[in-house]
Amino acid sequence: MGLGQSSKAPVTEESDDVNFDHFQILRAIGKGSFGKVCIVQKKDTKKMYAMKYMNKLKCVERNEVRNVLKELQIMQNLEHPFLVNFWYSFQDEEDMFMVVDLLLGGDLRYHLQQNVHFSESTVKLYICELALALGYLRTKRIIHRDIKPDNILLDEHGHVHLTDFNIAAIVKEDLKATSIAGTKPYMAPELFQTFEGSHPGYSFSVDWWSLGRPYVMRSSTPANEILQTFHKVHPSYQAAWSLEMKSLLRKLLCIDVQNRISCLAELQDLDYMSDVNWDAVLSKLLPPGFIPNNGQLQQRLDNVQRDFIIFNREKSKKAVDSDSSELTMTEKNKAIEDGQNNNVEPVAFLSG
Repeated sequence: MGLGQSSKAPVTEESDDVNFDHFQILRAIGKGSFGKVCIVQKKDTKKMYAMKYMNKLKCVERNEVRNVLKELQIMQNLEHPFLVNFWYSFQDEEDMFMVVDLLLGGDLRYHLQQNVHFSESTVKLYICELALALGYLRTKRIIHRDIKPDNILLDEHGHVHLTDFNIAAIVKEDLKATSIAGTKPYMAPELFQTFEGSHPGYSFSVDWWSLGRPYVMRSSTPANEILQTFHKVHPSYQAAWSLEMKSLLRKLLCIDVQNRISCLAELQDLDYMSDVNWDAVLSKLLPPGFIPNNGQLQQRLDNVQRDFIIFNREKSKKAVDSDSSELTMTEKNKAIEDGQNNNVEPVAFLSG
C-alpha cells in the first residue's frame, strides 16, 4: 500500500469507527520489517500521533500474525505515563494499522550512538520512570521481555517511554513463562537456561535485569559463552558514578534471581532512593538532565504542514471542464460579434 493511500471506504458522518481517512499523513519517520511508521494528524482534533503500518502478507510470510494480534490485545488494556500508549487500530485489504503516542525525542540507542553523556541524576530518573512502568506492567501480569535502548523512547522534555510489546508475555498468577524471547545482549541469565535444554521458567525479574546496564556482547554470541560471561566478567560502570548507583546496578544485574531487585517496592526501599518523590516522578514534574534537540525536527514538521500541497484531481478536472465550457461560449459569442462587424462580402464562386 502506498503512503497516504487506503482501500477503505471514505469517512461518512454516520460512521463512529476511526479509520485511515480520519488522519492526514505528514511524513514517514521510520521503516521496519513489516512496513513503515508515519507522523499523522487526526483531522478533527488536530492531535499528532505515530501510525504504524504492518503489511498483512509480510506478517503471514514471517509467521508474525500471532505476535501482532497479541500486541494489540495487550496494548489496548494499558495506559501509563511512561509507556507509548495505544490509541487506535484498523485495517484495510493490505495493511494493519496501529496509532500510538508520538514521541519525537528519539530512542536511547540513537543518543548513545551520538555519544551523549548521561549524568548520574539523569540515569537515576530514567530508572525511576521505567521502574514505575514495570511496576504497572506487573499489576497487569505482563512481562515485556525486550527492554533495551531501542525500545526506550524520549518525549520532547526528555522523559522515557517504554514501547514495543511484540514479544511480551501475559502470565497467570504463580505461573512462569518458559519460551525463549528477547534480544541476547539484554536477556537475563535464566532465559539462557532454556537454550541448554532445561526449562525452569522465569517471571518479571527478567525485565529488571534488562533495566540495569547489560553486558556488552553480540547477538550472535553462543548462549554458553554468554552464560560464562555473566559468571566471569564484571560489568563496567561510569567512573564518576557514586558507589550507591553502582550498588543499585549490581543488584539489578544479580545472577541469582532471589537476590535481584525484581519489583518496584524493592527499588523504593533502597537508601539511594530515599530522596525520590515518587508522586512527582509519576507526574513528570522532575525535569530530566537531558533534553533531546528536536527543535529542528519540529521546525521541519511545521514546514511540511505549511508547504504540503493539497491536490484533488477530480476537483481539478471539473474546474478545467468548467473553464473550457465558459471559454467555448465566449469564443462563440466573439465569433458572432466578429461576423456582424465584418464588412467584407462573401466571395461568389461562379461556374465558368
